Amino acid sequence: MDIVLDKSWKNELAEEFEKPYFKDLMQFVKLEYEVNTCYPQYVDIFSAFNHCKFEETNVVIIGQDPYHGPNQANGLCFSVKDGVKHPPSLVNIFKEIESDLNISYPESGNLERWAKQGVLLLNATLTVRAHEAGSHQKHGWEVFTDAVISKLSEHSDHIVFMLWGGFAKKKAKLIDAKKHSLLTSGHPSPLSANRGYWFGNHHFSSCNKILDDLDNKTITW
Repeated sequence: MDIVLDKSWKNELAEEFEKPYFKDLMQFVKLEYEVNTCYPQYVDIFSAFNHCKFEETNVVIIGQDPYHGPNQANGLCFSVKDGVKHPPSLVNIFKEIESDLNISYPESGNLERWAKQGVLLLNATLTVRAHEAGSHQKHGWEVFTDAVISKLSEHSDHIVFMLWGGFAKKKAKLIDAKKHSLLTSGHPSPLSANRGYWFGNHHFSSCNKILDDLDNKTITW
């Protein structure tokens, strides 16, 4: 499997690509895409990295799985392609931004615009079989993406990590909290948000305040 990856990430992750688990993972993914319908499109598997260079990463948002419905996943967590109906979690993300920053609800759910500003939109598992949530978990993706988080923690400074829900919060153990900022809340899914664990977290204004205090460019959410 050819890995089309930005040079900055290839340099940082070169050792990871040589490990047996990663080679096994690539064989598994290649076969899955040959035999089954999988998402995102093959060329978009590493899109989160190709839209956000390693050295330009200022914010990290961690998701779990790509969307498993047709034409949704585009390789960035919580993001969908232009023109695609916004899934419930993304709707709640946009509602919180609308309330937090007093800006209009956007038409497009494509979050490439965030990635290009230095927001790494990282799913823990980068691929999924159509209509089968979690079908590519525990095949090695989590080992790889944990390595990504660890590399960022170790080799970068002052990143804002936004950890939403129990799964993402577990990644805190990989992050040096003395160097980086951690914003935690419930997940934006309706199950969590409707119980009061998401709305009002003010993560987007808080993130921008942290970036501004560091004299880093804030994010146009």
